[in-house]
Amino acid sequence: MMFRRALLATPLASPALARDVRDSVGRAARLPEKVSRVLAAGPPAAILLYTLAPELLAGWPARPPSRLEASFLTEAAAALPETGRLTGRDNTANIEAVLRHRPDLVLDYGSVGPSFVSLANRVQEQTGIPTLLLDGALARIPETYRQLGDILGRRKDADLRAEAAQRILTEAEAHAARLGQRGRPRVLYVRGPRGLETGLAGSINTEIIEFAGALNVAGRALGPGGLTQISLEQVLAWNPDCIIAIHPDFPAHARQDPLWRALPAVRANRLVLAPGLPFGWVDFPPAVNRLLGLIWMPVLFGLAPTETLAERVAEFHTLFYHRRPEPSQIAALLRPALPG
Repeated sequence: MMFRRALLATPLASPALARDVRDSVGRAARLPEKVSRVLAAGPPAAILLYTLAPELLAGWPARPPSRLEASFLTEAAAALPETGRLTGRDNTANIEAVLRHRPDLVLDYGSVGPSFVSLANRVQEQTGIPTLLLDGALARIPETYRQLGDILGRRKDADLRAEAAQRILTEAEAHAARLGQRGRPRVLYVRGPRGLETGLAGSINTEIIEFAGALNVAGRALGPGGLTQISLEQVLAWNPDCIIAIHPDFPAHARQDPLWRALPAVRANRLVLAPGLPFGWVDFPPAVNRLLGLIWMPVLFGLAPTETLAERVAEFHTLFYHRRPEPSQIAALLRPALPG
C-alpha cells in the first residue's frame, strides 16, 4: 500500500506521562499513561480489541457491522463507524485517515512477518503515533491477551480471557490426540459461493483444522501456502470425509450441482456451514473468534456431546463479545453447522 505523506504528525506522549512498551516482535513504542482510543489496522485487531476493551475501539476497519452481526454485539460497538484498513486485502486507509481519528495507539494483529513489521514501522514513522504488532498465531492467544492487557492497563480483564482461551486450546489439543488415535478425518475447507477457494498447509485461514486434529486435504495435496483457487477435479480426487464451508450460499449450491453431489461427503450430509456471526468460526477474519471453532469441531468430529454446545457458545459470547445471545440466535447458528 502506498501512503500519502501527512503534513503534520501527532506528537508522541509527553515523557513525564509516558511509558515504554514492546510488541510481539520486540519493537518499542512510547504510550501515554492511559490509552483512551485505539485504531485497529485490520479486522483481526478490531476483534481482539473489541473482546478485551470495546470502549477503546475507534471503529471497524472494513465496514460497520451488518444488522445480523450487530445483533450479537453491544449497541455502542455496533454503531461505530468505518475507519478504513491499513493492512490486508483492499486496504483503504492512509496516513491522513489515521491522523483524523486521533488515536493514542494503532494496533495490528496477525502475521508478524517482515512485510507487516515494515508496515508498522512506516505508520509509526509517518504519523508519530505508537504502532504495535501482536502475534496472531492460534496457540499464542493467551499470551497475546496478557500482552495487550499490559499495554492497555487491563490486566485483570485480559487474564480472564487468557485463561478461558487456554482452557479451549488445551481441550482442543486433548481432542486432537484422541483423533490421532482414532483416525484423523480428511477435511476440505471451502470459501466463496462455489467453494473453489481454500487454504493450504500453514495458512492462517485453515490453522484451526489442523489444530483440532483433522487433516486439511488441500494442504496435504498441494503443500504450504496461503489462500488458493482449486478445481472441482481436484476436489473429486481428494474425496474428503467432511466439507466445511463459510459462504451461506455454498451448501445449497453443492447439493444441487451434479459434480459436487458426486462426492460421498455431500450425499451423506457431511457438508456443514461454519457459523459466521458476528465473526467466522474458522477464519474470516482469522482472529480470536476462531476459538469458537475449536469448541465446535470436537462436536463435529464426534468427540464432544452436542447437548452442551449451545451453552458453551453462549458463555463464550458473554465473556468475549459482551452480549449473551438469545437461544434462538444460537440455534440458528448451529442448525447448519452440524451434520443433518
